[in-house]
Amino acid sequence: MKKIAVFVAVAAVAGLFASQAHARPDYVKGLKKAYASNTAIGEKNCGVCHGEGGKNKKVVNAYGKALGEALGAKMVKDEEKIAGAIKKAGEGKEGEKTYDEILKGGGLPKAAE
Repeated sequence: MKKIAVFVAVAAVAGLFASQAHARPDYVKGLKKAYASNTAIGEKNCGVCHGEGGKNKKVVNAYGKALGEALGAKMVKDEEKIAGAIKKAGEGKEGEKTYDEILKGGGLPKAAE
């Protein structure tokens, strides 16, 4: 019985310190909707903005930073705000082209480093 109580106590403490995943699938959905003809977005998903093909959430490319600034807050769920932020971030430039031109042309912004 003591072993069970200790196990439950350890599990409860571990649960308190476990970091929460902050998946933002609404952002990818918004990108897919805004750039429906760009199949690369569906292949990369989070990798459109994040490093290592989307696996490294701590590394964000310039487009991801522009999108974050346009959103103005974390964990935005409102579809209209996301769509507006995607449009605003699309105005940013990468070389001679805007992100909007790159994404509409079927390309992706430069990968995060």
